Amino acid sequence: MVEYTDLRTVKQLAKEAPFVTESTIRWWIYHANSNGFDAVLIKIGGRVYIDKNAFNKWLEGQRLAAPGDAA
Repeated sequence: MVEYTDLRTVKQLAKEAPFVTESTIRWWIYHANSNGFDAVLIKIGGRVYIDKNAFNKWLEGQRLAAPGDAA
């Protein structure tokens, strides 16, 4: 279940996570079907929101190696 307090706009997420820009997030949204980012998106009317908890899970899935593996 999605908690409304976990929803963020692109601007809000970029402000909370300064390692990504609004442009990067918008690119992820545009290519969501191919990069799996669609799992974090919620569309209400014409607005797109990002589920912060789902975003964190998606971000964890982007690791190049499992945590604890020698690089």
